[in-house]
Amino acid sequence: MKRPIFTLFIAAVVCLATTGDAVARKKAKASIKTAHAVPVKPKKVAEAGLAEARLIEVYQLAAQAQGREALTKAESLVQDYPHFQLAQLVYGDLLAARTRPIRILGDVPESMLKAAAPVLVELRDESQMRLKALRERPPPGAVPSQFLALSPRNKHAIAVDASRSRLYLFENRPTGLALVADYYISIGKSGLEKNAEGDLRTPLGVYFITSNLDPKSLKDFYGSGALPINYPNVLDSKRGKTGRGIWLHGTPPSQFSRPPQATDGCVVLANPDLDQVIRTVEILTTPVVISQRLNWVTPNSARSASKPFEEALTAWQNAKSSGNMDRLLSFYSPDFNSNGKTLTEWTPALRSELDKVRGHAIQLKDLSFLRWTDAADTMVVTFGEVADGTRSGPTKRQYWGRQGSQWKIFFEGVIG
Repeated sequence: MKRPIFTLFIAAVVCLATTGDAVARKKAKASIKTAHAVPVKPKKVAEAGLAEARLIEVYQLAAQAQGREALTKAESLVQDYPHFQLAQLVYGDLLAARTRPIRILGDVPESMLKAAAPVLVELRDESQMRLKALRERPPPGAVPSQFLALSPRNKHAIAVDASRSRLYLFENRPTGLALVADYYISIGKSGLEKNAEGDLRTPLGVYFITSNLDPKSLKDFYGSGALPINYPNVLDSKRGKTGRGIWLHGTPPSQFSRPPQATDGCVVLANPDLDQVIRTVEILTTPVVISQRLNWVTPNSARSASKPFEEALTAWQNAKSSGNMDRLLSFYSPDFNSNGKTLTEWTPALRSELDKVRGHAIQLKDLSFLRWTDAADTMVVTFGEVADGTRSGPTKRQYWGRQGSQWKIFFEGVIG
């Protein structure tokens, strides 16, 4: 049975042990202190993913019993990123291994163990999550099952896998979604499935980036920027969930990364990783899926899974094009709500729309739909509604829920 990289790393570190190096002992103790003290600011401007890639290289060299090379790389890493606490801990272990066997990541001297214990637990968790994401890579060409269809307007998409503490960034190309980068992230202190204000949980669902906050308007705590998402979304509100202010944001200047579960509910990235995301994505059109565990599927199977819903959506489109009000209303759920209006209260607005486009077929431009499945099955659909003979129309978003074998609309509203 093949041993995990983490086990190999520890075994390799143990193999580095020699005797009688007082300088190494002194450096190791200093590095371990740095790993759980308030660190200094980095000397260099970091690049997205670079620090983690270099740390993984250190792990791999150690796993190959190339101790000296691993130590040299680790020393260079902490010089460039002195606020990278996990790297400091690994560097300390590699130094200590020159004088004694290392039993576990963060094998600190007994005199430091009590004070360092809470931070050591967090750093070990972070290390395991980074290595888990390295071992459990998405299958080539696969996409998260939530991304059934994205329009050309959705130039990028984001998916968060909490089980791997990972954010995956996709580019929507003419050939389909392509994974272009992935980053370590932290989530809420109390885990997932946010229900109420202040519960310290990260929400699960399909969201969209709503704005890009100016870093100058933020406290240092939020790092180099913030991208709010639309929590609570329509489904959240329907379920009575409360709270607000869920962002993708960075870390304080003195902290490279945070433990896997360390936030008040936000998704937190290292500042260089967040900077890359901010430079890449667009507000309003970038979907953000947050899942306990992503299910990776082939694009073909995603398209096959969407066919029954596409048939329902096409039937709704035809009903609206026909101008038959009774037939159109049959697609709406009794618990429909549009910004506080019940179906009965909203029906006059729908009738007015039909009157305006009577005799003209409805086209759905820039259509996208994303699926969220938990206790219920939900489709989040966005499109531009354009009547034949006109050049433009409102951008709408619908939420459809599956009721038995039928799909019904429980929200519809204009978003642009």
